[in-house]
Amino acid sequence: MVACETVLAARLWFGAFIPETETMLGLGLALGWPVALAAGGAYRRSAHGEGSEEFRAVFNGGAGLTAAVAIGAYATQTPIARSFVMAMFPLALVLTIAFRYRMRKRLHRRRARGEYMRQVVAVGHRESVLDLVIQLRRQPYHGMTVVAACLPAGPDMVEVDGVPVLGGFTDVAAVATKVNADAVAVLACPELDGTALRRLAWNLEDARTDLFVAPALMDVAGPRISISPVAGMPLLHVEHPDFRGARRLAKSLFDRVGACLALLVLALPMLAVALLIRATSPGPALFRQVRVGKGGREFQVVKFRTMIVDAERLKTGLERRNEFDGVLFKIRNDPRITPVGLFLRRYSIDELPQLLNVLRGEMSLVGPRPPLPAEVGQYGADVRRRLVVKPGMTGLWQVSGRSDLSWEESVRLDLRYVENWSLFLDLQILWKTWSAVIGGEGAY
Repeated sequence: MVACETVLAARLWFGAFIPETETMLGLGLALGWPVALAAGGAYRRSAHGEGSEEFRAVFNGGAGLTAAVAIGAYATQTPIARSFVMAMFPLALVLTIAFRYRMRKRLHRRRARGEYMRQVVAVGHRESVLDLVIQLRRQPYHGMTVVAACLPAGPDMVEVDGVPVLGGFTDVAAVATKVNADAVAVLACPELDGTALRRLAWNLEDARTDLFVAPALMDVAGPRISISPVAGMPLLHVEHPDFRGARRLAKSLFDRVGACLALLVLALPMLAVALLIRATSPGPALFRQVRVGKGGREFQVVKFRTMIVDAERLKTGLERRNEFDGVLFKIRNDPRITPVGLFLRRYSIDELPQLLNVLRGEMSLVGPRPPLPAEVGQYGADVRRRLVVKPGMTGLWQVSGRSDLSWEESVRLDLRYVENWSLFLDLQILWKTWSAVIGGEGAY
């Protein structure tokens, strides 16, 4: 692929005649590109199909090779057409990332069918193991499936949601060998201290079984976490999330510029939707409702109306049919939803007017789900953490199942976003929102 890209770049810049220096440079790129990617960590198995780490490794490898060529050309005074270099390396980077993205999606589809899965032994208390089993079944693209569990000795040593319990904490290595596991996942539990984990790693070493250890602090990842060696001990350093300063200003600017551009592009389609709503059911095209934003401040969210006019009055009589656990109210096949509203909800078109809330600074493009005041009144201390950032038009809850999620899963995703938010994470969520909306899963 890189060789084809080199020929393409050379033809574009030099036509039929390609100078000898650029020919050698193109040959060197074709040979050195895999080496640079390997040096950047792009071929590590742990990075394949998982998060943004794979693409970051490709970028680091490409940037490193570009810097090496530039420094080498300067040091040796080799005459190289700068325009050729500036075209060849970015093109190689874009083509590599595009190819890996396509292969990554193919891998995810195969994993959804149960292929290319790593067999995992889960170690921990019953509740933690059950949570891991549910999460990995819900998200098979991670490529892991729990085939056995090891729990502390006691009456709870029975199967966990269909996963057999084959031993206790002292039997982990033997269980991993018995089921031919690819990895062992140790969940946070006080019984397995540093000494026990070190011995477990030694026992798994000969079989080359990977060891994963979950920290007690959940849902915090990325640049906020680093390991610092202190007094011979590896201590996990957790930085506080940054909700102020330049990052906050950049997010606010990104939100408002993005909302403004989106409104310019979608103005006519939104007008057509409003006319369709007015033509098919009596009442206004827009629906306004009080929601709770950052810091507990209330505001009026704007949406396209998807229900009949007196829907709120009918809600009391439908509460016994609520299909959602926790404080939310959701019903599949809600009789209050109009036929047009059903279509708008399926593809999240009803939420487009919230771009006005983003422009006014009440919401963000990406963030936690905007809650109702009645819901906030039932929040515990932990759940109120969602209110330290602006609510969003989309978020981790939107790209992870929407209404198919349980209340606990929705809260966890919102808190995970709050703890790890960044502009790069916002871009990832916005990108994934397209496929989530087109698929229409969990929308009702």
